[in-house]
Amino acid sequence: MKNCLESLVYPKSKSEFMKNYESKSPFVAHGLNDSIKELTELPFLKSLDHLLNSWTDTVDVYPSDISDETGAIKSSTDEASKMFKKGRGLLFNDTNTLSPLLQNWLEKLRIDLGLSSMTYGRNLIYATKQGKGTNTHFDQNINFVLQIHGTKTWWIAPNENVLNPMTRHTIGRPLDQELEAYSSSPFPEKMPDNSSEFQLEPGSMLFVPRGCWHSTKATTDALSLNFTYSAPTWIDIFTTALKSRLSQSPDWRETADFVSDPKRKHEALEDFNFLLDSLSGEAPNWRAEDILSAIEPEDF
Repeated sequence: MKNCLESLVYPKSKSEFMKNYESKSPFVAHGLNDSIKELTELPFLKSLDHLLNSWTDTVDVYPSDISDETGAIKSSTDEASKMFKKGRGLLFNDTNTLSPLLQNWLEKLRIDLGLSSMTYGRNLIYATKQGKGTNTHFDQNINFVLQIHGTKTWWIAPNENVLNPMTRHTIGRPLDQELEAYSSSPFPEKMPDNSSEFQLEPGSMLFVPRGCWHSTKATTDALSLNFTYSAPTWIDIFTTALKSRLSQSPDWRETADFVSDPKRKHEALEDFNFLLDSLSGEAPNWRAEDILSAIEPEDF
């Protein structure tokens, strides 16, 4: 199969894209009609009605108070169609299940990006009513947005509050406690002033880096296809490999007894300290190659 990443950034080059990718900067390309033709010609992408007729699962409908998928309700396709006409945004999750072609693109694009095999990739389709959009938020995901129908304006700003967030956040929604714990400053109450504006039309692709603030507004009824990747952090890589390694030991598999028993907690501490001491003795000999080989066996 052809290089999917090159198809998504054409007529620009992969090297141009990678500069933006590594600097966590948005990247836009227009006029992709020929390079993504096999995607745009998928029958269920001909229109929202075609998609609704092809979809057998529930549809996520944006809440009425904040235009955002957080707090969305699950609806039938009939109800979703009615709510869309009233201005509510729609989200179709895991639409790659509709097409082997999308599945192939998801996997090939993951490989083109060099993302871990632990990555959860999926296609999302967003339907947005004219004049509507999404409230300012950031995602913990990597996103490629293909505009299929209609036009939509995006605003994207760097996140100066938290670097490499592991949780999504929308302005106006409660803040995740873990996210708050490692943020460097209070979150803004609106889109930061240093945002950049991008106009998307059919055949446009926008790369939205993980963690960037962004919001949208459709200038016509709009339909977009996302390639979204929840890629593991080094924390995920390490803890997964560590659990795999420790699970080979019957001592580590032992039940953590007496940790909440005031009279016998000292026994729990003694046992746990013994295990930690043995672990610290091994750690100086660990190498990245050894850990990654357990996660990415095909590449190491």
